[in-house]
Amino acid sequence: MIRVRFPSGVQNERRRTFRAVFLFYFYMDNEFSSTLLENAVTALTRFPGIGRKTALRLALHLLRRPEQETDGISDALRALRHEIRYCKRCHNISDREVCEICASPLRDSSTVCVVETVRDVMSIESTGQYRVLYHVLGGVISPIDGIGPDKLELACLVERVNDDEDVKEIILATSPTVEGDTTNYYIYRMLSRANRSVKITQLARGLAVGNDLEYADEATLARSIMFRTPFEG
Repeated sequence: MIRVRFPSGVQNERRRTFRAVFLFYFYMDNEFSSTLLENAVTALTRFPGIGRKTALRLALHLLRRPEQETDGISDALRALRHEIRYCKRCHNISDREVCEICASPLRDSSTVCVVETVRDVMSIESTGQYRVLYHVLGGVISPIDGIGPDKLELACLVERVNDDEDVKEIILATSPTVEGDTTNYYIYRMLSRANRSVKITQLARGLAVGNDLEYADEATLARSIMFRTPFEG
């Protein structure tokens, strides 16, 4: 046990502060008694939102769990990294060559929703409102980040429209950012030169449900007024 002696007359608040600072730097220099534990903590901190303190808590938790359970976690992560596939039609993650969404006969094959990432597919699916097909771009056009049209799944989108006679509408569902709007315009120009014409739409943009009007930014408020809808009583 570590004991710290303080000069006489030091107030209790200063004493607690001094002790906390001393112990912090002591454990920063002597935090781990095992290199394996330190390596595990360092690996866990690579996850987004996981700091060193949380990583240590997770590592110690895994040590307390049965070996079979921790092996199962590591096997699942290894399989995710090495065995996951991307659908050859929509580029969504899949266990097979064609994902379950594209293979489902219950989907509306006349509508393709274009999204940036796989997480966007999950977000739209979670609404339970639409049974359409998807096309995952893998990002948006962002010259400042070195992402051009050639690094996205854009060319195959045009091929999909040209080759699939069932496709009648393309929904542009990218984020309402400068990069998202740029990507939308690029797709619009590409599809306008396609061999067959399709209806091109984008997600409605406006005020979020439950938000006060005074907190809306100018662009959102302007779009809400411009694309106002009839009131349904």
